[in-house]
This record gives sequence, structure tokens and C-alpha cells, in this order.
Amino acid sequence: MPTPPKEGSLEAPMRHPVNWRDAAFYDEDALMKEMERVFDLCHGCRRCVNLCQAFPTLFDLVDESPTMEMDGVKREDYWKVVDHCYLCDLCFMTKCPYTPPHEWNIDFPHLMLQAKAVRYKKGDVKRRDKLLTNTDLNGKLLARPLIAPAVNAVNRLGVARKLLEGAGGVHHEAWIPPYDSRPLSKRARDRLDRDGVAEAVGRTRGKVALFATCFANFNEPQTAEDIIAVFEHNGIPVRLARYKSCCGMPKLELGDLQAVDRMKETNIPLLAELVDQGFDLVAPVPSCALMFRQELPLMYPDDPQVKKVQEAFFDPFEYLALRHREGKLNTEFRNPLGSVVYHAACHQRVQNFGRKTKEVLSLIPDTQVTAVERCSGHDGTYAVKAECHEHAVKIGRPVARQVEAKKADHYGSDCPMAGRHIEHIVHAHDNKGGGRAEHPITLLRKAYGI
Repeated sequence: MPTPPKEGSLEAPMRHPVNWRDAAFYDEDALMKEMERVFDLCHGCRRCVNLCQAFPTLFDLVDESPTMEMDGVKREDYWKVVDHCYLCDLCFMTKCPYTPPHEWNIDFPHLMLQAKAVRYKKGDVKRRDKLLTNTDLNGKLLARPLIAPAVNAVNRLGVARKLLEGAGGVHHEAWIPPYDSRPLSKRARDRLDRDGVAEAVGRTRGKVALFATCFANFNEPQTAEDIIAVFEHNGIPVRLARYKSCCGMPKLELGDLQAVDRMKETNIPLLAELVDQGFDLVAPVPSCALMFRQELPLMYPDDPQVKKVQEAFFDPFEYLALRHREGKLNTEFRNPLGSVVYHAACHQRVQNFGRKTKEVLSLIPDTQVTAVERCSGHDGTYAVKAECHEHAVKIGRPVARQVEAKKADHYGSDCPMAGRHIEHIVHAHDNKGGGRAEHPITLLRKAYGI
């Protein structure tokens, strides 16, 4: 008798390479058959129902179909599920018992990635979504003196925002990142060739190159400046990597894999050269670190430069925690933080290095850190889309409730966009304002008093 499938897997989940260059990857009929197979298994399990809107959408399609099974769902409706997946990876990493090497071989996020790539190749994508994910062009045009303040002011006007929703499909209540008139590439230009004396301990080589990311470069450069200040306070020299391109995560989520390829060809040689010069790599946004640590290695499994960059990339708090393990973290804090509600970003959690942000912040005297491990629902572009914003708020509301309930002195997220989205939800329910979200590295800088 054949061996029945195991109920769940006791082995660690594994990812298969993304064969995006293979013509079979874009076979829509094969894709539909695979989505039907996976959707049917998800329908029978339903463990992921509370993670995002993709799974409730799928289960509603099944429950409202004539047969109440997958065979009653129209194939054209599969795309409704795809629309609500923003590749957070939580279903794969935290919920699904049938990930590879289980014989059912379910990798829901990468199946959705394939679907997005098939749809993009067909040309079935909104111009709005192309514009929203063109972060470099937007930043270069708008993050300028005179232009940035004007754009930010217009984006705060209710009438202008309603016009933008009608014309561009951007929800009038969604938080939109402001642009800074002095990007990080200008603020820290003197750091482009910076070097210093490094003290290597453990896995860390003791000096880092900061990949600014489009968000920290054009929208919130202060976060990157805080990383520089904290690291150098700990005797870690910081060089600013020359910013040439976005990491590619927004285009990956759109399914534009050719654009991802172009960005990879721009970024990887520059970063690999820095690794060869003895630098470790960090980024202020978890999604960007994940791009270099997971997604690009899966798209280019045989590229030695991609592998080199992958092995040298760290989350900022992961790096500090590794230094602390070797007795090389400065623990002379001047200012207690009191109570902190810390949101662990999805794209940080799925990197599987543990709660390093909480670990480091908890070293500060008279500081109590409460970690919240739920998705904020932002995902860069998902929360600003007119058709998705209400779902994004619903997903993030449990996080906002914990912030409100704790009445903490500080709150924030490793993902600056997630932090702002949580802040946006808190402010919508608290007429007193509820305070501003703060990046944990900003809190650490405050604790040091630097």
C-alpha cells in the first residue's frame, strides 16, 4: 500500500530556485493547474486565514461557489487571490505545514510570484502600479529642493488626495511617504570612500557598507543617519555604498522580473566589490536585506557574486547582537526608554535570525520591550491602493490596538513603512495623536544620547 502523506512536516522548510528564465515558468495553463492544486489544499487546511486578505478571498470564492469546492471556482477569479498577496512570506515561514520537503510541495508566495510574472508578461498590469514601483524615478524627480516641500504639502491636502484617488487609484486616506529635499546620497557624500580600522569578531568583520535603499535615500534619510551614528558609536566604521538602484523588491512584487534583473546587474557588482574590500553589508529596510539574502539568491542560484553578497548581508540589529555576543557592544546607555511596543516586520522575521531588535533594546536599563509579531498590512504599495487600503488597515489594526492598549512611551517597527502605517491607524482612532512611530535604531541612538 502507498504511504499516506504525513500530516505536516517535521523538517525545516526549504525553497526551490525560481526558474524565471525557463519558458515553462510563463505557461499560463500549467500555472492555473498548479494554483488549483495548491488552492484546493489550502482550502482543506485554512490555517492561514488570519494572515492577509489573500486567504479569506480564496476561501470566500470556494464557499460561495456552486459546489463549495475548488472545482466550482472560475479560473479567472484566481487572480483575485493573486491581487491580495504581497509576498510577506509569513504563510511559508510560520503557518504552512506542507512546505518543501513535504511531498505536497507548497510554496504559496512563490506561486503567487509566478502568477504575477505571468500576468506582467501578458501586459495585464495597471499603469498606477508601474508608477508606484518605479521608486528611483519618483525619488530622482521629487526628492529635490523646492519640489519635495511642495509635493509633500499637496499630499497633505484632502481635496488633492481625493483627486489623486480618482485619477490615479491611490486611496485618499492612505499614508504616502514624504520626500526629503536632501537625499542621503547628498547628506553623506563624504562617506562614499570612507574606510577605517576594523575589529573583526565572530561572523562580523567590523566595518560595514550601508546600502541606503530607495526609501532611506529619498524618503527618510534620518533612519540611515541613525544607523551610522549607532554603529560608529560602537567602533564600527561605516561607508555609504554608492546608490545606483533600488534593490528590486517593489518590482518583484509587481512581477516585473526583467526590471529586477536590471537592478541586480547594477547593484550586485558594486556590493560584491565592497565585500572584496573587507566590508560587511547592512540596509535600513528589512525588505531590501531580504532581497539580497533570499530572493536574488533563489533567482540566481549559480551566480558567485550574488552568493558573496548574500553571505555578507546583515540586518542592523542582527549585526549589533552578534557583536554583543562577543563582548563588543557598547552598553553604556545614558537614557532609559521606559515602555516600548516593538513591531517585528514580516520581511525581518522570515530571515530567521531571531528577535535581535528586542534583544538589543532590552539591554537598555529601565526599558521594557513588548514585541508584536503580526503583519502591519502595508507592503510598500498595497496599503496605498484604493482597492486595498481598507484591507491593509484591517490587517494592521491588531498591531495598532496593542500600541494603544500598552500606552507605551515609544513604538515602532524595523520596517519604517510599517511603522508609519501603524502610526496612521493609531492616529485615525486617537484624536490626541498617539505619538509618532520611531525606528528602533532611532530609539537606540536616543538611549545612547548621541
